[in-house]
Amino acid sequence: MKDRLMVALDVNHAKSALDLRDCVGDAVGWFKIGLRLFVAEGPPLVSAIREQHRVFLDLKFHDIPNTVAQAVESAGNLGVDMVNVHAGGGEQMLAAAAKAAASFPAMKLIAVTVLTSDPMPKEQARSVALQRATMARDAGLKGVVCSVFEAAAIKQACGSDFLTVTPGIRWGDQDVQDQKRVADPAAAIANGSDYLVVGRPILHAAKPRRAAMEALAMMESAQIRA
Repeated sequence: MKDRLMVALDVNHAKSALDLRDCVGDAVGWFKIGLRLFVAEGPPLVSAIREQHRVFLDLKFHDIPNTVAQAVESAGNLGVDMVNVHAGGGEQMLAAAAKAAASFPAMKLIAVTVLTSDPMPKEQARSVALQRATMARDAGLKGVVCSVFEAAAIKQACGSDFLTVTPGIRWGDQDVQDQKRVADPAAAIANGSDYLVVGRPILHAAKPRRAAMEALAMMESAQIRA
């Protein structure tokens, strides 16, 4: 299960990111690098994290097709294991991104459907996510970012091999903050999530490695029940 757990490095500089990496250690297989940290530290940090873990570069590319294709190519040249674009960019943009990603077969290209902070009602979010996931699949992408509440329907519509990456993971009495559609790790696995992205519940924990192990235990329990 550790290869399905991604820790979001939502910090502002390399030292904090590397300290967290060292603290969590081999409890997880992936780290996610987003806009804040990448803008601050750039490719050298990606290389440092990749020495021991897989990297999901979460920059949500959304621009004209040629620009996005070039950005995906640059991500591939960095050696990242996963990168995303925003499905809102449309069919041509997604197809251009997929064509660029084809040169890097080890890199998973996925599309953001609906942000988990979006306040739209769950049924509307599910409908939009399904439509965008289908469009991404048809364009040749490997999967999508979606909430737990859309993952099972996307799997049914797009196939069991189509990846679902789900943020918005909380458990216990943790504050959901700006997230609108959240679930705990066990529910995420049970509902068809392939990868779980966990940020603040691990980043803000007194003992981040212990928090990561708690998440893994819940993920394992869902697998056993299934």
